[in-house]
Amino acid sequence: MRSQSPFLSQKKRGGMMANHVLTQPKRRKYRQYDNKMGYLFLSPFIIGTVMLTLFPILYSFYLSFTEFNMVGTPSWIGMENYQEAFTNDPKFWDAMKVTFLYAGTGVPIRLVFALLIALVLNKVVEAAGIYRTLLYLPSIVGGSIGVAIMWRQLFGNDGAVNSILATFGLPTHAWLGDPNTAIWTLVVLYGWQFGSSMLIFLAGLRNIPTNYYEASAVDGASKLQQFFRITIPMLTPVILFNTVMQTIQGFMAFTPSFIITQGGPVNSTLLYILYMYRNAFEFFKMGYASALAWIMLVIIAIFTALIFKSSEYWVHYEDN
Repeated sequence: MRSQSPFLSQKKRGGMMANHVLTQPKRRKYRQYDNKMGYLFLSPFIIGTVMLTLFPILYSFYLSFTEFNMVGTPSWIGMENYQEAFTNDPKFWDAMKVTFLYAGTGVPIRLVFALLIALVLNKVVEAAGIYRTLLYLPSIVGGSIGVAIMWRQLFGNDGAVNSILATFGLPTHAWLGDPNTAIWTLVVLYGWQFGSSMLIFLAGLRNIPTNYYEASAVDGASKLQQFFRITIPMLTPVILFNTVMQTIQGFMAFTPSFIITQGGPVNSTLLYILYMYRNAFEFFKMGYASALAWIMLVIIAIFTALIFKSSEYWVHYEDN
């Protein structure tokens, strides 16, 4: 076998190095081209985020320190909008009380119903997908204008609820016209929209290992003991997630109050977002409405932080 000349071998290696050096600019060019194409495909999302999310947020923060009627130029007034809300606006406190009542009762009702239905569906094997779909439908259409109108008809003076009561000889009631009952019709509607929370609970139940239940059954644990000693502790991360999401949604409710009761009677269903909407688009007090929006943002942030802080004492993870 003929041995290769050291001179030729060195020359060959030099040529390979030269080719490698020559390809570096091309590689750099291709890399820059790939980056430009990546930014091009991301540009709709980036532009949308900046123009439709980031800019409105920052601009509303600026407007909260101004007096602006949506026609002229905003005039700087400092903290006067916030001072008016806390010291000189009784409707602000009415809306705050109604919203806390709505969220404070509606969120637990929705979560309890969602968990109960998820426990039932977890035992269903045949046609489980159909049942999940049917029970999830209220969450899809529940926030729509059509469902709100339907709900208003159901609880109207001549609605289905009073018709059923009259059929059984029970007294009828002006559900939407009574300040003591109007808010509860909205709470029931909120609790009825439990589909999304139910699906999340169901996914959490499916992830609990069955050997936990089998081992506890061998030790003589009852179904109730298994529920409180196994199911609830294993579901606490899911409960935390659902609680945070539903609390935020409860504070941000708008459509039921706007369509069903228009905030009445006597402001008994005047939810906070509806009051903010009226200040912005009915009274043309956009500066004051922006201040109300930032107050609600701070309230939601505080409640979310408190829930997460409390989770250290009641949420259990598998690695703990």
